[in-house]
Amino acid sequence: MTYLFICVPFLVVALIAAIVAPRRMPRAERPRRIAAVAIAAAVLLVLTAVFDSLMIAAGLFGYADGTRLGPTIGLAPIEDFAYPLAAVLLVPAVWTLAVSRERRSARAPRAASGRKAAS
Repeated sequence: MTYLFICVPFLVVALIAAIVAPRRMPRAERPRRIAAVAIAAAVLLVLTAVFDSLMIAAGLFGYADGTRLGPTIGLAPIEDFAYPLAAVLLVPAVWTLAVSRERRSARAPRAASGRKAAS
């Protein structure tokens, strides 16, 4: 099994969450979210390239040749970038989904109490 097959399920879940979550945000906030995620992704991917390369060079860990696709960025195989990418997509998506659920549950008691008062 290659590292790519291990990474794919995480990337798929993160991508689905990253597509679904912004739909629960006001339209005006979406471009700002996209920009923030893009900046975070760029920073995280650069840090991953630097520190993974340093750790591989130091001999802290390595990869068998038959288990990776081949291309590398620095010394890090491209599969190493799947988890940071999944994290940078998934964390804001989960946050958005949790906050939108919290907002809906906070509104529900007010609406229910408003109906009781009108009765």
